[in-house]
Amino acid sequence: MAGLLVIGDVVTDIVAICAEPIATGTDTPADIVLRPGGSCANTACWAAHLGADVRILARAGYDTADWHIAQLTSAGVTPHVRVDRERPTAVVIAMVDPSGERTMLTNRGAGRHLGVADWAASLLDGVALLHVSGYTLFAEPGLELARLAMRQAAERGVQISVDPSSTRFLGEFGVERFLEETAPARIVFPNLEEALLLTGAADATAAAEALSARYGTAVVKLGAGGALLAEGGRVAARAPAPAAEVVDSTGAGDAFAAGFLAALLVGGSPETALQAGCAAGAAAVSQVGGRPTNSGFTLLTPIAELGRKLHH
Repeated sequence: MAGLLVIGDVVTDIVAICAEPIATGTDTPADIVLRPGGSCANTACWAAHLGADVRILARAGYDTADWHIAQLTSAGVTPHVRVDRERPTAVVIAMVDPSGERTMLTNRGAGRHLGVADWAASLLDGVALLHVSGYTLFAEPGLELARLAMRQAAERGVQISVDPSSTRFLGEFGVERFLEETAPARIVFPNLEEALLLTGAADATAAAEALSARYGTAVVKLGAGGALLAEGGRVAARAPAPAAEVVDSTGAGDAFAAGFLAALLVGGSPETALQAGCAAGAAAVSQVGGRPTNSGFTLLTPIAELGRKLHH
């Protein structure tokens, strides 16, 4: 099976589930859990959960690298994780409000120093898709790494996708600069706010059409509203989000990208991939943390059906 390579962060997530609005200056009761996370690491684990052959390039710190590598391996991901002996692993504190919406405090730690020195062209051997987190692009040395990886992937005919990741960092980096740096990508996965920021459009449809004219394929994530897909400047498909009880939205967009890419890897159409992305995103919001659990959701009917069709 052709593989997926993801490049980005592994992160220690501290998730606080608040049953009431956060009270400034005093205590707020919360359930607090520790989870392995990181946007691209989450995508890698969800894609492996769906049966894809996945490898990840990342950096972890001296404090928790062994734990993160073990977590990735147990999830079925092949880890290429450089251990930084001078810095701790990235940490995100995610405060989740009663609606499931999250606010994040971020320290990128060792992940901030992932660079060209961590790259090997052999990472692309057997790879059909390269997925790059926007977080990698937003500062050196990650930007130089992303340039190199995308250039070599394009030379090999490997399809490239990119996730803009953060409106805050995207705005600071610069919209035009981001569009130029990610020009080799042929799939972009923004959420609605990122899509509007990247295009200046007034609505999701216009933003998707504008981004697809630039990248080829644009998949705009709309949360509970599902997602829409545009190709070559025109909306080609829409998919609703399956009904789900929202517990924690951490990693929902990462799971969506995994569902979409995993479906493409087994020969699915863009429409099937869109449905698979929505199914994975819905599963992600129904649990705490950004990685798949062992609770056994039957969530990826589109991929399962596609696999059966291809084998008969």
